[in-house]
Amino acid sequence: MFKINDNYLKLPGSYLFSTIGKKVTAYTQANPDKKIIRLGIGDVTQPLAPAVIEAMHHAVDEMGDAATFRGYAPDLGYEFLRNAIADNDYKARGCEIAADEIFVSDGAKCDSGNIQEIFSLDNKIAVCDPVYPVYVDTNVMAGRTGTYDAAKETWSDVIYMPCLAENNFAPQLPKETPDLIYLCFPNNPTGSTITKAQLQEWVDYANKVGAVIIYDAAYEAYISEEDVAHSIYECEGARTCAIELRSFSKNAGFTGVRLGFTVIPKDLKCGDVTLHSLWARRHGTKYNGAPYIIQRAGEAVYSQAGKEQLKNQVAYYMNNAKYILNGLKDAGYTVSGGVNAPYIWLKAPNQMTSWEFFDYLLENANVVGTPGSGFGPSGETYFRLTAFGSYENTVAAVDRIKAL
Repeated sequence: MFKINDNYLKLPGSYLFSTIGKKVTAYTQANPDKKIIRLGIGDVTQPLAPAVIEAMHHAVDEMGDAATFRGYAPDLGYEFLRNAIADNDYKARGCEIAADEIFVSDGAKCDSGNIQEIFSLDNKIAVCDPVYPVYVDTNVMAGRTGTYDAAKETWSDVIYMPCLAENNFAPQLPKETPDLIYLCFPNNPTGSTITKAQLQEWVDYANKVGAVIIYDAAYEAYISEEDVAHSIYECEGARTCAIELRSFSKNAGFTGVRLGFTVIPKDLKCGDVTLHSLWARRHGTKYNGAPYIIQRAGEAVYSQAGKEQLKNQVAYYMNNAKYILNGLKDAGYTVSGGVNAPYIWLKAPNQMTSWEFFDYLLENANVVGTPGSGFGPSGETYFRLTAFGSYENTVAAVDRIKAL
């Protein structure tokens, strides 16, 4: 008789955004006359930039000609894209990252979930609390997190690093020593950041205790303040302790076409074994690569025209963020984020729980956000709104909330 991976049965409930989707669908079916404004899931709404579309059209034409047709992509991704990434995202910022240390994928979500496969089940993970659910859930699926305490909403073998208002929603170095440390800055869901000096402390700590930092930099394009690092490799010593995840979803609107990459320096080793070689084997065995057409689109992101067009798109979303942040402050809400990230983190009013506030907004303002408790126990009584809607919908949503 076959057996299943019963670690999946340990997961409490469904994936956060699936639960939100079911609730919204049920409400919409019961109230078909209501216009719902969705500021919950971090999905972009602006169309792909003209430079990206032009590159995709050209690549499609190439695929229609036997002389320029492309089949399977190279395991790491096409060299033209990896060179563009290395030059623009790293060398331009003084980071020593080579093109062959970059692995092109179909997005940071997959990589953030799959990266744990190259580590032993004996490793103990540390996560910010609240945190992007994929980090914890995929470790649960692997059997690395121990037992679940439903009352506390925590796992016995996970080290939680509370990100609280009194610390500006930044994690503190853990008292218990972890093996793997998940960090995301600018942060999802709180929108918080840490300074380059603070990030250097994490790098020094990881090198000291022999831990690996899995650094999610999906939102680096939204950084506006000078003293915030765009890459962990801006910190001295990061090549020996850090893996960086990047995405084209939020900086270039690729949520519907899918592209991302992971950086693993060859200096990052466990004894004599490089993590680069392990991920290369995993990548080559389990992944067929992002399509040629999409990788050409990714290359266009780094063209002069692409950079200007995407800079304007980021500014569009951050203008939304500013409107939400200021509007909710004016309405008396306690809010943060929205400066270096497209997320606004607000305190639910009147001692409501996160899900109570979700229901309250849905039913009374027809606005959808994300309950903070879905990101971890320290997210309870908080709520996340995204700036990825249209400006018109953003204004309407804020005005509806202010009218409550």
